[in-house]
Amino acid sequence: QVQLVESGGGLVQPGGSLRLACAATRTTFSINAMAWFRQAPGKQRELVASVTSDGSTNYADSVKGRFTISRDNAKNTVYLQMNSLKPEDTAVYYCNVSLQVAPRVSKDYWGQGTQVTVFS
Repeated sequence: QVQLVESGGGLVQPGGSLRLACAATRTTFSINAMAWFRQAPGKQRELVASVTSDGSTNYADSVKGRFTISRDNAKNTVYLQMNSLKPEDTAVYYCNVSLQVAPRVSKDYWGQGTQVTVFS
């Protein structure tokens, strides 16, 4: 019902920046919330940031003031601008998209994940 294509991960030094992108393709359903999660080795997957269809955003306390989530509804794409990166931001970052597949029925989909490594 949808294909999520992530890009933008990589290696960066502390204090550096990266921008992640996730495009939702091959779907005719309306997109509700879009979000980024991350999972570090040995830890549970956690919400990093989310944005609703009307642009309301939510951030994990650990990234507030450093990360910015945005979306381009015309392109069905969500972005995560990550600034002032820290080693503890190292993780696999996953895109999550909620589709309105039927009246009052939504379904979540996940991207394949992109590695972000912050090293000194």
